[in-house]
Amino acid sequence: MRWGRIAGCWAAMIAVAGAPAWAEDPAPPAIDWYGDLRVRGERTSDIPGRADDIERLRAALRIGGRHYTDSGWEFAVAAKLGAGSDDNADSRRNKDNEVSNDVGLDELYAAYGLGDAGLVRVGKGQFPLVHTPLTWDRDLRPVGAHLEYRWDVADFDAVHLTAGYFAGDHLYGDDSRIAALQIGYGWMEGAETGFSAFLSYLDFDRTEVLAREGLARTNRRVGNALLSEYRLLDLLLIARTQVAEAPLVARLDLVRNLGADDQRDGARLSLVWGDALDLGGWELGYSYQRAQRDAVLAAFAEDDWWFQSFARGYMPWVAFGDAGRWSLQFSAFIERRDGVEEVTDRYLLDLRSRW
Repeated sequence: MRWGRIAGCWAAMIAVAGAPAWAEDPAPPAIDWYGDLRVRGERTSDIPGRADDIERLRAALRIGGRHYTDSGWEFAVAAKLGAGSDDNADSRRNKDNEVSNDVGLDELYAAYGLGDAGLVRVGKGQFPLVHTPLTWDRDLRPVGAHLEYRWDVADFDAVHLTAGYFAGDHLYGDDSRIAALQIGYGWMEGAETGFSAFLSYLDFDRTEVLAREGLARTNRRVGNALLSEYRLLDLLLIARTQVAEAPLVARLDLVRNLGADDQRDGARLSLVWGDALDLGGWELGYSYQRAQRDAVLAAFAEDDWWFQSFARGYMPWVAFGDAGRWSLQFSAFIERRDGVEEVTDRYLLDLRSRW
């Protein structure tokens, strides 16, 4: 399984990732370097329709730089590198949103700041909407343009608006288009205790390539086309407070696909205490997720879950980390596809470093 080559790739990734995190440079750099390293071990068993289990190791490094100008412009470019014990040919049947062994472009964009209130960005980068794994995979990088804006209300509240249009830029020549609009309101932003609400609309178009290339996954198909259209109306509620000197955050995500006649609703509830990677120390989390078959576009939902729709399941996890340097997280996914009695178990062990 090419273990020597894989180990060498991982060692190189860790060496590259480790240097910037501990380096100190008192002078403002011309380029702000950034990156994210993840080394993952996985075991998935009792998969419906498959006799084999999945046991694999994967590593992914995203590294790049940003340049800021005095006139308000920001330019960024980043690469992604991956190495794994599995083959890229297995990505379809393993329901991955990224192939394991690859070198490619992660980000390439230009952004212009609108003072302290917002920005306009054009290019390839992270999806700008506030979301959960129910509707979007945080590893995906669409290509497009968007506007973010914020209005302060009273002393501590704020209104948020994000609007954009994107090419999905998924695997295998994906030709999808995504129109996105989100409006949110935050009560007591910046305080230890507060509440936020975000209402989003996502309109997915030109999904024929996704279906033809095997990325329909748990969504219904007619031949090589998806049965439903995907126009998602999503409500995300977030409450936060402080418990035992660590943040406690609850999220409730409710989604309905307005483009489906039935099997169109989904929900996710999560409760997280602590933040191992950003704040350090312990993190404990639990989430429950239920999505009917056409509630979300499965190709763009988080692929840490084996079933992106047509299933229900829960995910407990525990993590420990050193703030701003690394974290180690163990996660369990206990899922059951609709119409199947057997439970699918997925266990992930993730070592993360971010700078």
